[in-house]
Amino acid sequence: MRNILIIGAGRSAISLIQYLIDRAEAEELFITIGDISVQNAQKFNEKHPNVRGIVLDVFNQSQRKSAISNSDLVISMLPARFHIEVAKDCIEFGKHLVTASYVSDQMQLLNKKAKAKGLVFMNEIGLDPGIDHMSAMQVIDRIRDNGGKMLLFESFTGGLIAPENDNNLWHYKFTWNPRNVVLAGQGGAAEFIQEGTYKYIPYHRLFRRTEFLEIEGYGKFEAYANRNSLKYRKVYGLEDILTLYRGTIRRVGFSKAWNMFVQLGMTDDSYTIPNSENLSYRDFINLFLPYSPTDSVELKLRHSLKIDQDDLMWGKLLELDIFNTEKKIGIKDASPAKALQKILMDKWTLAEDDKDMIVMYHKFGYELNGEKKQIDSNMVIKGSDQTHTAMAKTVGLPVAIASLKILNGEITTPGVQLPIAKEVYEPILKELESFGIIFNENQVPYLGYNPDNVEG
Repeated sequence: MRNILIIGAGRSAISLIQYLIDRAEAEELFITIGDISVQNAQKFNEKHPNVRGIVLDVFNQSQRKSAISNSDLVISMLPARFHIEVAKDCIEFGKHLVTASYVSDQMQLLNKKAKAKGLVFMNEIGLDPGIDHMSAMQVIDRIRDNGGKMLLFESFTGGLIAPENDNNLWHYKFTWNPRNVVLAGQGGAAEFIQEGTYKYIPYHRLFRRTEFLEIEGYGKFEAYANRNSLKYRKVYGLEDILTLYRGTIRRVGFSKAWNMFVQLGMTDDSYTIPNSENLSYRDFINLFLPYSPTDSVELKLRHSLKIDQDDLMWGKLLELDIFNTEKKIGIKDASPAKALQKILMDKWTLAEDDKDMIVMYHKFGYELNGEKKQIDSNMVIKGSDQTHTAMAKTVGLPVAIASLKILNGEITTPGVQLPIAKEVYEPILKELESFGIIFNENQVPYLGYNPDNVEG
């Protein structure tokens, strides 16, 4: 019997756990699910005799070490900042580790020790990062193997609401961690390269510079730049590429509307608001507006944003019920970002029967035999309901598949790594196709960098 320890049993772990349960008997797996919530940990116990749930506080050293030492492979579905203590224990006890998170500097420092012990520390094996890496490298390697030279690579991913449940003016609901949505783009300028020239977009301009995308059958989307695209030149072996851009997908119009909160300062997470728990939504909005003995909060807000009463932007704000005098923020010492998140969660949380939708889109520009060519590749997948989401599926399944392949000796290269090698991405992408996670490729005329960026 091989023992797998899963730390963290939140929504993103649903598909991961089910995949392993379905194969527990045939693969001789015993699955231990550890979570700080006993209810989360034990909700899968009745599904299979080879599953048990335990209380596991990652900051409780004895609990953590005991659980890790009794496993053969550890899957950490914790927030990225909590992986490092798990990783250190995996080194100490000689256990493989799989996470869906970006490789931190602290994690990278464990590379030599992991290699020395022959341990696979697979990271960035979820959706984005994860499926984006694997699907991109599959095409890039194919182009290079055929003698082509990469000129352009653009990659975009978005977690959205499915069209059949798109029932608000923002065309958006939370399908992932709401906090990450509110804080998106902060922490430095977005960096990318365009036609050989370095480009930077500061946070206060980020949501007014968007690229448009069209996906057959699903319509038009927009994308804003991710914070640092340039680090992927080395990761993907694209040091000489002329254009490299990674972005986040939203429905057209979202970014312009979101920019209202950015300009008002409501996405700031660097300070706390006194008495925030007792502020009404209307009080919170008024904090960011000039004092006036006569003008209403509504009028001051329209003047500050320079929008009219019949403007669609105003309709989007009204839809969020931000002028409500009864509803309270209810969070002590909240930052503006935390207070805004609370307001948005009232309106953007998935209903029980809502379906989410993942959209991923790649552009590959290359030169072959003196001719410039382009491949556009996209993947769209919908969830089933509020629990069995496309997000949980696309994050959890690659983690589960990679974990089983590591246990079975099919992925063997040791060290801290990403899923960019053929031994990793080819079998995983192949198996993902059986779950409907399929990329559609089209050869299109080479256009270079999209000229339809907008700024205003």
